[in-house]
Amino acid sequence: MVHHARAGALAAAALLLTGVLAGCDGGAKADGKAGRSAAPSSTGASGAASDGSDGKPGALPALPAALTSQRPVWNRCKAVGGEGAPASGWRCATVKVPLDYAEPAGDTIGISLIRKEARDKGRRLGSMLFNFGGPGGSGVSILPRAAGSYGKLNTRYDLVSFDPRGVAGSSGVKCRNDREQEDANRTIDLTPDTAAEEAAFMKDGADFGAGCERSSGKVLPYVGTTNAARDMDLIREVLGDKKLTYFGISYGTELGGTYAHLYPKNVGRTVLDAVVDPTADTIGHARNQATGFQRALENYLKDRGQDPRAGTRRIARLLERIDGKPLPTGSGRKLNETLAITGIVTPLYSKSSWPVLTQALDEAENQGTGNLLLQLADSYNGRDENGHYDTQSHSQRAISCADSKLRPTADDAKALLPEFRKLSPVFGPFLAWDTAGWCADWPVKGEHDTPEASAPGAGPILVVGTTGDPATPYEGAQKMADELGKGVGIMLTNKGEGHGAYGESACVTSTVDAYFLDGKVPANGRTCS
Repeated sequence: MVHHARAGALAAAALLLTGVLAGCDGGAKADGKAGRSAAPSSTGASGAASDGSDGKPGALPALPAALTSQRPVWNRCKAVGGEGAPASGWRCATVKVPLDYAEPAGDTIGISLIRKEARDKGRRLGSMLFNFGGPGGSGVSILPRAAGSYGKLNTRYDLVSFDPRGVAGSSGVKCRNDREQEDANRTIDLTPDTAAEEAAFMKDGADFGAGCERSSGKVLPYVGTTNAARDMDLIREVLGDKKLTYFGISYGTELGGTYAHLYPKNVGRTVLDAVVDPTADTIGHARNQATGFQRALENYLKDRGQDPRAGTRRIARLLERIDGKPLPTGSGRKLNETLAITGIVTPLYSKSSWPVLTQALDEAENQGTGNLLLQLADSYNGRDENGHYDTQSHSQRAISCADSKLRPTADDAKALLPEFRKLSPVFGPFLAWDTAGWCADWPVKGEHDTPEASAPGAGPILVVGTTGDPATPYEGAQKMADELGKGVGIMLTNKGEGHGAYGESACVTSTVDAYFLDGKVPANGRTCS
């Protein structure tokens, strides 16, 4: 969603939340956060891109042999996945890609990769490339933590992930320091009620963009999703795979759809899980997320035996009280309305975390303290116990704003408020305002209103939608399947809750495994319940 630090209505899904709640009952599951896209080149191997890179008018230049003939040098990783990640079997490498694909012989940047080789070497099928979402998620960090879920696939596939351009080890964008982020979290109201709060909100967004330009201006024009898709095709080639085998989650589904559109002939077995709606623009994503998070909240309330309308009103009143008087916490920091909303959002990503939400709401409502909601918000915002913030939100905004042409104003956001409050009294105002705070005054122009995902000529792509998905609502999966095209988009419905179905639904997991390992394509429209 609600993205990192400042929510990304643009981003329509979640980044990995593995192990974020140590010490709480029912931690959040590994997921991904989402976003949008940008434009391909023939890498000279087994298929040209459909954007004109095949020599048609307006084609991009062919990549030089110095790039296409690279072979990654796999060395022991300096650090693998953080606390709790397995320590053995992982190797890291860097692949050079053009900064600007229109000038492929010009400046390059390094794309960080991580790999765990297939266990059954004699039956190895190739590499499987993962993107877990964001945009802005570090695959180098996430894959080792999530790999336990993909053990069966690892028998015959090398598991590979990467930091997309502008993320972490791949010329990661950085826009502000820890103190500046802490100050913003403490003082900026992301649902402004007064002219002063509105001015501070818009200034904070402009200041953030200016910080990105100061620190990362060289790469900002080139971090969009289309360039990341181009990088994936070069990665495919240097790994020695004729076709790309790909598992995209959350924003990774948008990246996968973009790749399929650009390189349909290079599409191998591909699964898109927790799917971003390719037909939605910035405001459409915010509208989708208001709908999805409200649906998830109501499902949570019903599961707890509560009336969903009454429960929604109660939580909305709690947020109003916190807006007027932030809650104290044991750390000395205050839980303001923005942090409280983020804390409520976080456990909605996985049904296994719903008990944590119950504890957090009970503490806030009945004890008048915000310790657990603040801990949830910190986990979502990438803040550790020492006050250090990760930079996923920086990368997320840079990628999203490089992709999207829309630059909604404060007046545009205010015009959305009545509709969005009706969609969700709890999340609607935040998401309406987020449309304006996200890319206003951004120093780089965006590429498009919505990404392209049509992929005529591609092989079957399995599109998995979960009916209760809060961040990438189910309806977007069907739209992705439709846009990919007849015979390409194969729809698989998971009747359930949470952001992402693989590893959560035994039916979905076995169907996906059979597709990846044996090439068994399920019937279009199959339902798992």
